[in-house]
Amino acid sequence: MQVTETLKEGLKRSYTITVPAADLEAKVNEKLIEAQPEVEMKGFRKGKVPMAILKKQFGDRLMGDAMQDAIDGAMKAHFDQTGERPAMQPKVEMRGGETWKKGDDVVVEMSYETLPAIPDVDLSKLKLEKLVVKAEEKAVAEALDNLAKSAKNFEDRKKGAKAKSGDQVVIDFKGSIDGEAFEGGAGEDYPLELGSGSFIPGFEDQLIGAKAGDEVAVKVAFPAEYGAKHLAGKDAVFDCTVKAVKEPKPAEVNDDLAKQFGAENLEALKGQITERLEAEYTDASRAVMKRALLDQLDKLVKFDLPPSLVDAEASQIAHQLWHDENPDHHGHDHGAIETTDEHKSLAERRVRLGLLLAEIGQKEKVEVTDAEMTQAVMMQARQYPGQERAFFEFVQKNPQMQQQLRAPLFEDKVVDIVVAGAKVTEKEVTKEKLQKAVEALDDL
Repeated sequence: MQVTETLKEGLKRSYTITVPAADLEAKVNEKLIEAQPEVEMKGFRKGKVPMAILKKQFGDRLMGDAMQDAIDGAMKAHFDQTGERPAMQPKVEMRGGETWKKGDDVVVEMSYETLPAIPDVDLSKLKLEKLVVKAEEKAVAEALDNLAKSAKNFEDRKKGAKAKSGDQVVIDFKGSIDGEAFEGGAGEDYPLELGSGSFIPGFEDQLIGAKAGDEVAVKVAFPAEYGAKHLAGKDAVFDCTVKAVKEPKPAEVNDDLAKQFGAENLEALKGQITERLEAEYTDASRAVMKRALLDQLDKLVKFDLPPSLVDAEASQIAHQLWHDENPDHHGHDHGAIETTDEHKSLAERRVRLGLLLAEIGQKEKVEVTDAEMTQAVMMQARQYPGQERAFFEFVQKNPQMQQQLRAPLFEDKVVDIVVAGAKVTEKEVTKEKLQKAVEALDDL
């Protein structure tokens, strides 16, 4: 087998791989000899089929396998010897594939872009500022008030009071289409919070201003995409009897409220809120510091980038931004999306930092454990209530999805290593200043 270099220009590489016909024939014979003991054929005992007959029966089929094995072996040997790593899957084309015949040598053209050599980084040159925010009493009190509002009760308004948005009306209702009642369109003593959006659009608005004892004919149109097909797009009338009008009353901030949220008492609930707030601040602070870290690394380290990786990333960025600007278009049946210089500049940054962090991770032997992957899958699965098992099975069968979940875990571990080697100073700031720093982050 012979490998001849035909191009070495920047990161671009091309080689000609020649596999002699004799080597292919030997590989076919090797496969036949390996399989012979298990072959059964009419007229022969198991394992006693003559080699000539085996070759006639299976030789052509095994020739393709032999070619693939030989080429794969040559490529592996080449990368092992040179230490090069292709940026993307190498392009492999057989020379004269249509005219090739048995007995000819196999000549293959292999081309790829190699990953560049990544320079070492002196992490001690990195200077980072970690913003620290303590949970103030005001923030804890605000969170408690929000919990009290979410745990609100409703109390009867004064007799004759009109319902307002945010009030609860207790109603009996009966719906009809063209004068005919329909299944599921009736209810009694139903507590409906006006403004909650829990009923068909327009339903709740028509009950604002109603008083206990009022009879209200609510006219609505079922949305065209309504789940029940026999109702979708139909006009309906709901005859409603308002039995009570109630106003919201936030729960009191006390031990009883705390117990509703699983805490032993109010002090324990305050402690839980403080921990949650400070955990949120820590996550936000990390995001700000990570951006500063990436900005410094981007300026500190320069090396050639594989054009194919940059082009692929720029295309992905352009595609994502197009969908962000056209949120109603969920498919991919749109025209070609042109990449701009801005897309390419952003792609270069992402590719450079991605390669750099991957190199640091490899040198530091960073690994994502099975337990960490399981946790990531579980968190993602929560977005699909009732379909968690199906999501788990989807991830197990989808290597690309596994990589999408693994990549941020790997990156975070590498970032922790880089931060540990940098000079980090802490600065205590207000929640508002941290929020401004977070808002200043763009989507790089």
